[in-house]
Amino acid sequence: MAANSTNGSSQRSPVERGSATEDTVKCETPGLLSRLAHAGKIYTIKGFVAPMMWMREWKEYFQPPEGGPNIVKTYEPRPTLPVRIFFPASYDVTSHNPLPTLFTIHGGGFCLGHVSDDDAWNRAFADENNLLVVALNYSKAPGYPFPTAVHDVEALLLAVLADESIPIDRRPRTASSGLSRTALLGFSAGGNLSLSVSQLPSVRSHPLAPAAALSVYGVLDLSVPPNEKLANRPWKPSLPSPRGDSTDGLVGLAPTFDWTYIPYAHDLRDPLLSPLFAQRADLPPFIGIVAAELDMLAFESWQLACRLAREGVQSHGGGRNAARQMPDRKSKDAKLRVCGRETEPSARTGELEGIAPAEPDERFAFEENWDGGGVKWLLVPDVLHGFDSEGFRALMGGKEAIADAVVKTKAYTPEVGRWLKDKVWRL
Repeated sequence: MAANSTNGSSQRSPVERGSATEDTVKCETPGLLSRLAHAGKIYTIKGFVAPMMWMREWKEYFQPPEGGPNIVKTYEPRPTLPVRIFFPASYDVTSHNPLPTLFTIHGGGFCLGHVSDDDAWNRAFADENNLLVVALNYSKAPGYPFPTAVHDVEALLLAVLADESIPIDRRPRTASSGLSRTALLGFSAGGNLSLSVSQLPSVRSHPLAPAAALSVYGVLDLSVPPNEKLANRPWKPSLPSPRGDSTDGLVGLAPTFDWTYIPYAHDLRDPLLSPLFAQRADLPPFIGIVAAELDMLAFESWQLACRLAREGVQSHGGGRNAARQMPDRKSKDAKLRVCGRETEPSARTGELEGIAPAEPDERFAFEENWDGGGVKWLLVPDVLHGFDSEGFRALMGGKEAIADAVVKTKAYTPEVGRWLKDKVWRL
């Protein structure tokens, strides 16, 4: 998450001209030996993980897990990258009735992760919202650096949309919304890919182009070094470790993830690499952003949500806050410099904040809607990166923290489902 090169497009999004990023410290691209060391570290991790993944895949083949996908399918454009398809439990598979469809993209720092990582989330979301959920796949760095993953997701998204055997709602767009009944959501690195793929001309021009793109604790700005992001993360020492730690558990591995994915001398503000710098017109009409308060990546999510909300209200009207203040990494005001509460934990264990109309708090939640578009922001209090992942929860430090993360996952996912159905698709 480091430097700006002088290569790449000269077109800059409005965020670059604002105080939120213009003072960002630049650092040098790592040399060849450093990049080789980063790659070696990733291959070592992959070597350790590979036997476990192999065993998991074989076990699934012979004993499909309860709550897994209904279909695992490959497509000709990427035959080695299977996708996983989840019908809602109430769905009659013989009916072929059309379903609104959410495409999801797993995380893993662009280097690790597996398409089955979010099976539990995908299954629950499909069942609870009566939607079709399709988990897309992509190749991993360092063997496949940027932009391979972007185009892998693009190819699979277009292939699934073209597959008439999958009951995606392909009915004509309604006169009231003019939007398809599809959306794209990603976790961590997948959040980056969700917003990146949405900008591609082949996706934007498609008759079933996603009406919304959502990022869940996404990696949205690779132009700021990981250690500098810590200054904008809350520190809540009254919480038990690791939630109460002054650092972030990701900060040690983040440079390795980043520099095995980023090509040498690439512009780090390329909107396909760092979606924080995307032009509003290049994104889907609706943008949903969910962040974890104790995640060093939350600030860049907050930046994007605020910027897109302000631009949308100024351009279209209909929102509440046309003069919204922008987050600023260098601000002396902690309310603009830190995403969430600087030191105090939430008084509401297991609950979201800012949702209730009687107690609004735009640090934690807001929606801005206008004719044909909108932005939803949700900051989940007192949780770490990956809080909604069964694998990551084991690292959260004790039964109480894990239980809190489970309850907050069950709280935020209905909010996302409601927003998609009521605001985006108008079902």
